Amino acid sequence: MQAIYWILIFLGVFSTMEFMAWFTHKYVMHGFLWSLHKDHHHKNHDSWFERNDAFFIFYAIVSMICFYLWSYEDMWFCLPIALGIMAYGATYFVVHDIFIHQRFKLFRNANNWYAKGVRRAHKIHHKHLGKNEGECFGMLFVPFKYFKK
Repeated sequence: MQAIYWILIFLGVFSTMEFMAWFTHKYVMHGFLWSLHKDHHHKNHDSWFERNDAFFIFYAIVSMICFYLWSYEDMWFCLPIALGIMAYGATYFVVHDIFIHQRFKLFRNANNWYAKGVRRAHKIHHKHLGKNEGECFGMLFVPFKYFKK
């Protein structure tokens, strides 16, 4: 029975992270921490790294704390929480940094309707260079208006 709880918690956390990605992007990255996120929209640097990369650290720390609590404090539910956060982070990295922004030259030929929709939505968001412009959305659940046949 506990395995069912682990799976439900994992899936719930993974889904909640999509909301957190949207919320953080809209109200933190395009809000009071725009100074860190701005270089993601304005490619006026030669470095492979961006100040924007610092945002992953917060969720990585939360995940590591959950791993610690599971391992040393015997809080069983912290393991699926930690794994859900970590799995979303890995998925976000693959979709956003590798697939969309091509930080590693992989998945260049992905051309199905979902891939095109995600790329189109992200391109529309990035055409706005200002803090208060551009629609913010999650990475996996992109609004259907971007999926054209």
